[in-house]
Amino acid sequence: MSAPDFQPPVNPMPPAVILLFVAIAGVEAGLSLGEAGLIGGPGAVGWRLGLIRDYGFSGQIFDWMIANRQFPLPELLRLLSYPFVHLSFTHGIFAMVLLLALGKMVAEVMGQVAFVLIFVLSGVGGAVVYGLLLDNPMWLTGAYPNVYGLIGAYTFVLWRSLGRTGEPQARAFTLIGLLMGLQLLWGVFFEVGMLWVAELAGFFCGFALCFLLAPGEWARMRAGLRRR
Repeated sequence: MSAPDFQPPVNPMPPAVILLFVAIAGVEAGLSLGEAGLIGGPGAVGWRLGLIRDYGFSGQIFDWMIANRQFPLPELLRLLSYPFVHLSFTHGIFAMVLLLALGKMVAEVMGQVAFVLIFVLSGVGGAVVYGLLLDNPMWLTGAYPNVYGLIGAYTFVLWRSLGRTGEPQARAFTLIGLLMGLQLLWGVFFEVGMLWVAELAGFFCGFALCFLLAPGEWARMRAGLRRR
């Protein structure tokens, strides 16, 4: 008598999503424990500000690099490191929840390599646009531009799906429209700054990258070129 196949109650999380989550959660756990006085002693209170200064993205530093045509490696690495440092525990926890929810979908539909590329390059694109368009002294930190890139990938999948069924593809942009509307509403009552520029740029980067990374898109592009 053969043993029945075991089916887990939920689908397992893709390893790439888990690794990124653990990296972000590990940094946030250390900072939060330090701020609570559980590790690091009195100096731990300043760890978060120190990490933001050392690993966050500064639009002013970016402007200096562009103006002087000098691109020191430590400053370029900020494009990759800023998503792993958040402004607060709450700021980090929301980013991690979105990463798990959206990352699972993107990794399962497009593959883990595509997921990592979309996450990383959306964050880079969001920071570059933030630095080029704004002269904002506020440091860019947190994984939100990256997560918005995953929202862009989710939107792309929905956009293609609606196109195949003949339904209005504009419906795919409902989520990003809702999120931007909430940003605007929130800004009426609170000072939210201009970080939404990086988030919106991350969304469009994620959406655009899917034309290169989504399964079947290369074949679709080649077929389109042949028809021309």
